Amino acid sequence: MSAITAIHVENIEFPAVVTSPVTGKSYFLGGAGERGLTIEGNFIKFTAIGVYLEDIAVASLATKWKGKSSEELLETLDFYRDIISGPFEKLIRGSKIRELSGPEYSRKVTENCVAHLKSVGTYGDAEVEAMQKFVEAFKPINFPPGASVFYRQS
Repeated sequence: MSAITAIHVENIEFPAVVTSPVTGKSYFLGGAGERGLTIEGNFIKFTAIGVYLEDIAVASLATKWKGKSSEELLETLDFYRDIISGPFEKLIRGSKIRELSGPEYSRKVTENCVAHLKSVGTYGDAEVEAMQKFVEAFKPINFPPGASVFYRQS
């Protein structure tokens, strides 16, 4: 892991390694980038997202992807799918570049989640209820620039 370095997205730094304050586990930075919307022809950046992976991710992914160049991996959608669905934990940090209200944030997150869940045929009553709870949880929140939300996926 010595080749991993921090990544800066706008004014947000994603360190090479983080430790979860909840589990105490360490995760390494798999990548980071920006999310935004095109408004009146201009791309407006709203959030910076960093994806951290559990150490066992390397061994897990190597069984299928060993020997591929970084260029090949960058262009292969299945590689990203294997990262998302791999049998290891992911810690995702979403940090705000611009101020966002909780309803603005949760609306966009749920739109993306619903679209994905429908596309893979797993959107049912339980997911509808989970999305409603997610929206309710963020109603009273206001995110100033630099505020972060963490999600753990296992």
